[in-house]
Amino acid sequence: MGSEREQVQTVYRLGQAAFERGRYREAIAAFEQALELASKNTVLGGEIQMWLVNAYAAGGRQADAIALCRRLTRHPDTETKQQSKRLLYILEAPRLALKPEWVTQIPDLSGLADGQTTLESPYSQKPKRSRRARVAEPEPVDLNQVNTADNQFVWVALVGAAIVLGGLLWLS
Repeated sequence: MGSEREQVQTVYRLGQAAFERGRYREAIAAFEQALELASKNTVLGGEIQMWLVNAYAAGGRQADAIALCRRLTRHPDTETKQQSKRLLYILEAPRLALKPEWVTQIPDLSGLADGQTTLESPYSQKPKRSRRARVAEPEPVDLNQVNTADNQFVWVALVGAAIVLGGLLWLS
């Protein structure tokens, strides 16, 4: 029993690693193999099937992903059931039409010569420097024109603070 569980875990991890590398066909094969070795109604079986749904969707097998996700909405594990309902909602959502200005086109780099690292683009050229007008530094402030007369604010603030503190002490 222990070796079967270890084998399931090993195949399951291989599927996860393949999925994370973008190798969806390998991931699908590994998850299907792990599912054959594990019980579908266990927590681990539910996890494997959720990964399999994602692998199906990423691998272009949308119908298989939706069908499996619908079956998982009746899974005995409540966490698997909730996740599958959320994922099913996403999988069945209508596809939005994209305007061309919303999409960034990625250039085809297959035509690059050996050793060439970039394509010629008008945006890749550095703009020519224009001579900027020198920014004038602000004139220094004449301290003789600054009002430095004492306006008694500090004394008024100290007296006000003393009255408040005295009132608090008297009330306590």
